[in-house]
Amino acid sequence: MLKMNVVAAKASTFNRSGAGTRQVDDPVKLSSDFFEIFSIPVAWQVERSHLDAMYRKLQQEFHPDRYASKGAVEKRLAVQTASLINQAYDTLKSPLKRAQYLLELKQIDASQDSHITSDGAFLMQQIELREALSEAPDAADPFAALDSLRSGVESAYSQQQVDFQAEYQSDNYDDALNSVAKMQFSAKLLYEIEQLEADLEDQ
Repeated sequence: MLKMNVVAAKASTFNRSGAGTRQVDDPVKLSSDFFEIFSIPVAWQVERSHLDAMYRKLQQEFHPDRYASKGAVEKRLAVQTASLINQAYDTLKSPLKRAQYLLELKQIDASQDSHITSDGAFLMQQIELREALSEAPDAADPFAALDSLRSGVESAYSQQQVDFQAEYQSDNYDDALNSVAKMQFSAKLLYEIEQLEADLEDQ
């Protein structure tokens, strides 16, 4: 029998919202708590080396290929567990996703569509940053322009994470949610800078 010691209990599959779990035919529970999966406390600060080590260990232990000769139920559970481990790791290693997940554990919807910051100065700054991004390809040195833009956005992103940590730890969830909204802007802009840089390199 496939032993999933991520969490031992009754059978259920993972549901991100924590509700509406579906029973499976095996006395095993797939934990819905990403922190519990990796044996780390529920907190903003995550020791990346421990997270990475636990991820490698769990991936090796529950890789579906190890259960290729097992029954259909065990194969299905192995695939489900491997997928859950990947989702949990992807969430906890990302500052933005980890912040959103911490708020979701408090029953606060922190998805991008649910909340947009009302900070007018911040929103105006985002317009200016996007103008700078659109103008970068026409700069005398496009890569230098993107590097300068990236540096400023990364600095803001780091400060937003510091703000979120302080707000979350003080149970100030309204401000924490606002910081997450700002983090969403920064994370998206950093991704678009990276994509534009890649496009310029291909030209």
